Amino acid sequence: MTIREFKMPDVGEGLTEAEILKWYVQPGDTVTDGQVVCEVETAKAAVELPIPFDGVVHALLFEEGTTVDVGQVIISVQTGSGEAAEAPAQEIPAPAEAEEAAPAARQPVLVGYGVAESSTKRRPRKAPAPAVAAQNGTAAPVAAAPAAPAVPAAPAVPAVPAVPAQPTGERPLAKPPVRKLAKDLGIDLASVVPTGDGGVVTREDVHAAAAAAIAPQTVPAATAPAAAQAPAAEAVAVSAAPATEASARETRIPVKGVRKVTAQAMVGSAFTAPHVTEFITLDVTRTMKLVQELKDDPDLAGLRINPLLLIAKAVLVAIRRNPDVNASWDEAAQEIVLKHYVNLGIAAATPRGLIVPNIKDAHAKTLGELSESLSSLVATARDGKTSPADMQNGTITITNVGVFGVDTGTPILNPGESAILAVGAIKLQPWVHKGKVKPRQVTTLALSFDHRLIDGELGSKFLADIAAVLEHPRRLVTWS
Repeated sequence: MTIREFKMPDVGEGLTEAEILKWYVQPGDTVTDGQVVCEVETAKAAVELPIPFDGVVHALLFEEGTTVDVGQVIISVQTGSGEAAEAPAQEIPAPAEAEEAAPAARQPVLVGYGVAESSTKRRPRKAPAPAVAAQNGTAAPVAAAPAAPAVPAAPAVPAVPAVPAQPTGERPLAKPPVRKLAKDLGIDLASVVPTGDGGVVTREDVHAAAAAAIAPQTVPAATAPAAAQAPAAEAVAVSAAPATEASARETRIPVKGVRKVTAQAMVGSAFTAPHVTEFITLDVTRTMKLVQELKDDPDLAGLRINPLLLIAKAVLVAIRRNPDVNASWDEAAQEIVLKHYVNLGIAAATPRGLIVPNIKDAHAKTLGELSESLSSLVATARDGKTSPADMQNGTITITNVGVFGVDTGTPILNPGESAILAVGAIKLQPWVHKGKVKPRQVTTLALSFDHRLIDGELGSKFLADIAAVLEHPRRLVTWS
């Protein structure tokens, strides 16, 4: 009987970590090659990971909600065969007797193959932190955040570290994501007590150091034990202080996964592309009537027909009339890249944050095909199953803020795209129609665009054409 280890795979796109959202198996469960064992969330999307060999689950090395670096072992499986498998795994005789095996030449990733693993080995540091026994006592432990350093009562008694501090003069061992975390938190890695194998500084070590740095110097003796038992993550959330009225007034939410990459992308977009936003208010009564007629059309039975579908079609017609808006900026080459295809992005709010999947080659789709693509896109996004490929290579995006009752806004460009259209709420309002004030269905469109690619004239024509189609939807036919 041997034990094989499955590592967090490299999901591509330069991502270095992923959060384990859900385990589908438990120790003792039988698994087969290709069976999905867990769901993880990267900075791009949620992804299901299949196990690449048969066996019985030996141990789960990380709990749900834990962020794991690429290359770390996340699950071990008992197998009855010594045959090699095509997987990011290695076969070891038993954890107690295992020696570090030579890495594979290349490690499989979810998309293609990643770079070859390093053949170098880190020299061990003094007395690495003892592993917490797994459920059956033989495998590596389920990872847990290290306890926050005890907050000393007077006289101060520092917590005894499991591993000696970094030797003076030596560069601390830590992976790039951990180094970046320490830099963001203002923590000197040389002062952090490492608990990882071989004296490696882990993410939890940095959080613990950050909690200790902001902890009060003294607390009442009665409250010190409770503070010492709090996990590092909790210590950061409440500033390592005992539960008080002040700490109960705030909640800190870690920014990670999709929400983290969205925040970074929006900051990058806002300070890279010179944004211009233009607005137009229009009467969409005829479009709303057409929506109802299409719903009643037997040829479109079973399809989801809504205003967003016709707005998307109007955008595609306007792009055909103004093709120069469909472009991107190549900073390295200092070139404008005109796109002869439209990957139409649809901003979708999900429990994990805002994502922008896109409909590939939307310009070539019929109304029915566009409806099917929109329905599939929305359903996949709500289920959290949008793949990284679905969010790449977008050209222009639509964001429908009207579903929240919002009239308009100034949307920020999705990075790499030329324009984004915000659609406001469609409301019955007084409107001058054929010389008389009548109640009409009215909405406001807001178009933000990259002024390096689209000047004011082109942007205005593009927005005006979208509005013209929605005011007189017969132009969906006459302008096509």
